[in-house]
Amino acid sequence: MIRTRVGYAGGRTNSPSYSNLGNHTETVQIDYNPELITYSELLNIFWDSHQPTRQSRSQQYKNVVFFHNKKQHLQAMESKMELEQKIDKTVKTGITPLGSFTMAEDYHQKYYLKNHALKKEIMRIYPRHNDIVDSTAAARLNGYIGRNGSKEQLSREIENLGLSDAGKRLLIKSVPQ
Repeated sequence: MIRTRVGYAGGRTNSPSYSNLGNHTETVQIDYNPELITYSELLNIFWDSHQPTRQSRSQQYKNVVFFHNKKQHLQAMESKMELEQKIDKTVKTGITPLGSFTMAEDYHQKYYLKNHALKKEIMRIYPRHNDIVDSTAAARLNGYIGRNGSKEQLSREIENLGLSDAGKRLLIKSVPQ
């Protein structure tokens, strides 16, 4: 994964915001290198990261895969059907054309990282907010702090995250076994 940003998609409201979402859904935009991870692999991670058989409680928190083109649409539909066969249940997660993506307000970006003891350290590396939002390292740190990723994964990449020794120790404590 190169970068993640949170925002709003799937609706028709102009300039959605957290307080005026209209018919948009809160979502995450993922920039990735298809030579390192495929769209199909991302779909597998997505299916494993939520309860696809649960009905969404609202448009704001809708379980949905947004696709950019016909190829992604077909892959998403195929992976959904495979999951339904595997679990022998109806998958209620939607598959919808992206349309447009509007970035959420600054305070939503890298939320876990900004509310963690590593905040000062990451601000030393990236003093401007937009640099944090666009940073691959910040995306990875935010993911680990949000309890996504394993100690094994972290051990493979911790030296590439730009942290001090104290920062590394803080991050290691934050990651579950």
